[in-house]
Amino acid sequence: METLERDTGDSKEASSSAEIQNSWVEAQDSLKTRLVTEDDFRWQLPTTTAAATTLVGGGGECEVLKYVGGVDISFAKDDPSVACGTLVVLDLQTLEVVYEDYSAVTLHIPYVPGFLAFREVPILLQLLEKMKTCDHPFYPQMLMVDGNGILHPRGFGLACHLGVLANLPTIGIGKNLHHVDGLTQSTVRQLLETKGTHDDILTLRGDSGRTWGAAMRSNPGSFKPIYISVGHRVSLATAVKIARMTSKYRVPEPIRQADIRSRDYLRKHQSAG
Repeated sequence: METLERDTGDSKEASSSAEIQNSWVEAQDSLKTRLVTEDDFRWQLPTTTAAATTLVGGGGECEVLKYVGGVDISFAKDDPSVACGTLVVLDLQTLEVVYEDYSAVTLHIPYVPGFLAFREVPILLQLLEKMKTCDHPFYPQMLMVDGNGILHPRGFGLACHLGVLANLPTIGIGKNLHHVDGLTQSTVRQLLETKGTHDDILTLRGDSGRTWGAAMRSNPGSFKPIYISVGHRVSLATAVKIARMTSKYRVPEPIRQADIRSRDYLRKHQSAG
């Protein structure tokens, strides 16, 4: 009798989990119809990081990209359900942090491969909405996400999901490669080694011929790349340029600072607790 009850309970739990994943698939497919994978913004990239805040074009003054956001979520080592979402905004000219905010939460949604966004986006979106509601002058013109964009098994990763919901130009920066369409981490590293140290960008084309993103070595001589992909309203070419402009180390500075600060925030508040 006990075994039967346990089996029935397991069956209900599996059925509920399947229903949740099916609803996530439907939500992803719906959001994906709004995805823009080309440049769709009013600003221009500065020709140098010391450029003025406006450029003069044929139609008059044009806004220049100045405020670049970065988001990341860190998890407590002793309890992975305890997390800290962090939003930072950097001045592109100096790569100095001009704004930061945090949200410490207890997560009740489990991590399911391919559906990370449903666990993390609500935290990050709340931080962006808070800043937007306050009409903060440093609200980011574009956002870099510690996670993938279209370089994702379903072609719609965390950076896409957040970008569409926030309606922000968004770039995905992955530290590890999703093995999709025949792409593997070992193959990418071998190709980068073959290219030599003077060519630090490798376009990621799958067996199907589709372009998924780019692998970039941020430091000369390093064969441990980052993986750049389109999130929303930014082309891959622009995404690569911005990743270059914001990289002092392996990981672009908006992502690096969000990561450092989210881990520090968790550590300090856990110690205080």
